[in-house]
Amino acid sequence: MARTIKDASLESRTARSRLRARGKPYYRSLEEGLHLGYRKPLSGAGKWIARHYVGDQAYQVEVIGVADDYSDADGIAVLAYWQAQAKARERMVARAHGTDGATGKTGPLTVRDAIEAYLEFLDAHRKTGSEARTRAKAFILPHLGDTEVQALTTEQIRKWHMGLAKTPARARTRAGGKQQYRPRDNSPDGIRRRQVTANRILMILKTALNRAWRDGRTPSDAPWRRVEPFKAVTAARARYLTTEEARRLVNACDAAFRPLVQAALATGCRYSELTRLQVGDFNADAGTVHIRLSKTGKDRHVVLNEEGRALFEALTIGRPKTDLLIVKADGMPWGESNQADPMAKACERARIEPPASFHCLRHTYASLAIMSGMPLVVVAKSLGHASTKMAEAHYGHLSSNYITDAVRQHAPKFGFKPSKAVVPIR
Repeated sequence: MARTIKDASLESRTARSRLRARGKPYYRSLEEGLHLGYRKPLSGAGKWIARHYVGDQAYQVEVIGVADDYSDADGIAVLAYWQAQAKARERMVARAHGTDGATGKTGPLTVRDAIEAYLEFLDAHRKTGSEARTRAKAFILPHLGDTEVQALTTEQIRKWHMGLAKTPARARTRAGGKQQYRPRDNSPDGIRRRQVTANRILMILKTALNRAWRDGRTPSDAPWRRVEPFKAVTAARARYLTTEEARRLVNACDAAFRPLVQAALATGCRYSELTRLQVGDFNADAGTVHIRLSKTGKDRHVVLNEEGRALFEALTIGRPKTDLLIVKADGMPWGESNQADPMAKACERARIEPPASFHCLRHTYASLAIMSGMPLVVVAKSLGHASTKMAEAHYGHLSSNYITDAVRQHAPKFGFKPSKAVVPIR
């Protein structure tokens, strides 16, 4: 067991309260190449600092916890002097002998390592790897990528998360150019949207770090578990088209684009799911469409109504089962973002203001189905959601309206007649 180094000026909160606040930490040598420091701020609790000698007259300095100046030590985030010594030695050992058993990488595990491992998992088992990689590259790695996972603090992650919500939305920028941003939107909905984005990016970071923790690559998940997402920001009502608008849109589409729009309205499927459909994925006998690979990596069977069944029968009749169901006018597959331009033109011709995105067709299917009486659990299953949580967040208000109308229409009536008004005697 390592010998505990005594220091009368650092051992107790009373002794530390007598120290003068300054930017430079008060250091105590623990052993060769390792120092424990205490940084005294102007206000609030101080921080424990570990300073490691890495050679060539260079040191690496990291915050390892908050001092127990005000709160009782818990051994994880709030450390007493003796616990800080043990934590500093643990970090020294991790640096000296840190070989990641999961990857064989020598050296301490960094956030970049954890993110890369998570993205490899998504590429192998999900269809969200590209989206997560783009967000991690833009928002996580530049700020936290080189930080060791064991050195992460709750305060550091929370400050980064808050900063994401305050940053304006990014605009399309030429490769290699300076990142451009959209004008700052300080309206309540603009702030809400930025908080939603910050929560999604935080979820990528947390999921990656949780995988590393479950794999035994880092001893604790406490620093990021304490960081809470912004509350009550994801309940924005999803935009949907009315039945009349949907009809106008279909009629305004180019001939090659129209089947894609019709299929989206008939199934509620995502653009990527529709573009991967093969002729054989339509089961004429059952009246279903088999989505073999969804965003979540799970397959599902979407049930069609009679109109949808007739549409898919027309698209598949006499064609080989291995052919792509819907292709462009030149016979090539619909690729990523190929739908944006024809969708915008169709909205302009159909006089739909503001223009709707292709994803709005998915919301249209769900919204109109719920308003027609389809239960939320059925809608969630058709959309490929694991539970009704997302359906309730986006479409719950429509279900409530339907319930209200149904009660008013079907609740029993007893012929009650209002009595004459009674005027109280003063």
